[in-house]
Amino acid sequence: MTQKACKLIIVTEKVLQNKITQIIDAAGATGYTVVSAGGRGSRNVRSSGQPNVSDTYSNIKIEVLTIDRELALKIADEVAEQFFDNYSGISYISDAEVLHAHQF
Repeated sequence: MTQKACKLIIVTEKVLQNKITQIIDAAGATGYTVVSAGGRGSRNVRSSGQPNVSDTYSNIKIEVLTIDRELALKIADEVAEQFFDNYSGISYISDAEVLHAHQF
């Protein structure tokens, strides 16, 4: 059995992790996943931080499953408004199906 969900993905600088996860929690999302990320975009090539003496300048990818699109948009808008003028980052939303109807 599956349940429809919305997946918000935020790729940004690791230095923002705690501030963004606070926004996610305050918005009412029940959880998130954070992984190291690297790649290239409009603000140059970014390392995933592996291996490195300091990963201060590395990127992360945060994935959030929400029950509806409105919650995902609320989180994405808040993150973009607070951080994306001064830090590199992008967010996007996709439809998802949660398997076995787990709560999220």
